[in-house]
Amino acid sequence: MNHDILPGEAGPQDACGVFGVWAPGEEVAKLAYYGLYALQHRGQESAGIAASDGHRVLVYKDMGLVSQVFDETSLAQLTGHVAIGHARYSTTGGSTWENAQPTLSGDQDHTIALVHNGNLVNAPELRDMLDGSSEATRRGELSRGNTSDTAVVTALLSQSTGEDLEERALEVLPHVRGAFCFVFMDEHTLYAARDPQGIRPLVLGRLERGWVVASETAALDIVGASYVREVEPGELVAVDEDGLRTRRFAEARPRGCVFEYVYLARPDTTINDRGVYESRVEMGRTLAREHPVEADLVMPTPDSGIPSAIGYAEASGIPYGQGLVKNAYVGRTFIAPSQTIRQLGIRLKLNPLRDVIKGKRLVVVDDSIVRGNTQRALVRMLREAGAAEVHVRISSPPVTWPCFFGIDFASRAELIATGLGVDDICRSIGADSLGYISEGGMIEATRQPRERLCTACFTGEYPMELPGDVTLGKHVFESGAATTPLFPGNPDASVVATPAQDHVRTGTATVQSAEDVLGAKAALARPHPTDQEHHA
Repeated sequence: MNHDILPGEAGPQDACGVFGVWAPGEEVAKLAYYGLYALQHRGQESAGIAASDGHRVLVYKDMGLVSQVFDETSLAQLTGHVAIGHARYSTTGGSTWENAQPTLSGDQDHTIALVHNGNLVNAPELRDMLDGSSEATRRGELSRGNTSDTAVVTALLSQSTGEDLEERALEVLPHVRGAFCFVFMDEHTLYAARDPQGIRPLVLGRLERGWVVASETAALDIVGASYVREVEPGELVAVDEDGLRTRRFAEARPRGCVFEYVYLARPDTTINDRGVYESRVEMGRTLAREHPVEADLVMPTPDSGIPSAIGYAEASGIPYGQGLVKNAYVGRTFIAPSQTIRQLGIRLKLNPLRDVIKGKRLVVVDDSIVRGNTQRALVRMLREAGAAEVHVRISSPPVTWPCFFGIDFASRAELIATGLGVDDICRSIGADSLGYISEGGMIEATRQPRERLCTACFTGEYPMELPGDVTLGKHVFESGAATTPLFPGNPDASVVATPAQDHVRTGTATVQSAEDVLGAKAALARPHPTDQEHHA
């Protein structure tokens, strides 16, 4: 994560990355692996792939990066003609193995595997729709400790009375509210669905012998798929041996997330026919026009500030340069620093080029300010390296409202711009000047109509009505989860809600089938598996 440069300082965290492929004759698990590799920036907590050979669906998932979870041996087990994959950052449901995706459900005849990018705002309402006596809820992932909104939707699809998964999806999807890009499958068919607002991106691509869906066009590029179009808001896509077909489950009311252009998406991705890189460069040009300053050097905060810094330098005529060196190998799995090292903070990931910085008036360009701690540490480090002046420029407006649609900002009370004006924030971070791009300038850089964008984190104007605060938040299903079964009175649920489920708390990967998930009680009766058995 670009913002994760100060230990313990959580910036705006990405939504998840989803990928799906239907391609008989291809190594679909490997295609999913490389697709997820391209989407790793969207989530680094866990990764998983499900694949089907037409007879059974297998899931392999674990905590960690895509390259840490999968190897040749694990991918070799995931054979077939259809696969889906997921790289997770947790929004609803904590960062645990139980909440890793794909989620799995089904009955004795059919299996459902599902991955989700986004966040639902009516997850408790959806859970209330579940029949506690159904197999999907009594003995599925919900009863085994999964506290994600994704597992609720998977259980609803399994519980629905539709003749096939396509009909079940058309029954369930109109009830789902919030941001969602669902990619799901049964033994034979690949499905994709996008919420009516189209808050998160989802694109469709064509392979020589199949079809691909992915969160970003960059994932199509890495697997050699040609871009066809975006999955439309409110659209359900299905791909099987009869080809591709689409059905509409809701009227489209497009409100795509503007923060995808600012920060979330890869710079080499295209959203709504607009390149993300060019949008960010244009934001930098706009910043230079809106907040000019006399300076000697324009420099980015690596890596998120680079395109905007290039644009600022271009429009201002001030030379562009790299004033900071980033250690690319310090990631989320980095060993927790000692107190002495922790006090150095930002230097774990960034170190100044003193010869470049010393005596210079600097313009430092970044994409956003959340709490302000990272920028405060950065300004202090640049001054210690000899900078004469430090002028901070931000390529998004002040973040003053939380996001409930897949971006995990700090709470509103923690957002520095909630209680302080620009001049106060400038003094707080120790800069000589501070300038944010205007909302209009940011929107203009995306080349999208204002009415087709969600700008709620800057304006507080949400694209849909939200429930009361009591039903929102990452841990909405986890209060008292250690002692309270999801469905009181059900012996299966009460057993698996206790620490007895150690066989899925080891943090090691495992291959799951529908029989594994629906046979939770039997699984608990087996001896505790060794790590070797998990990876067998």
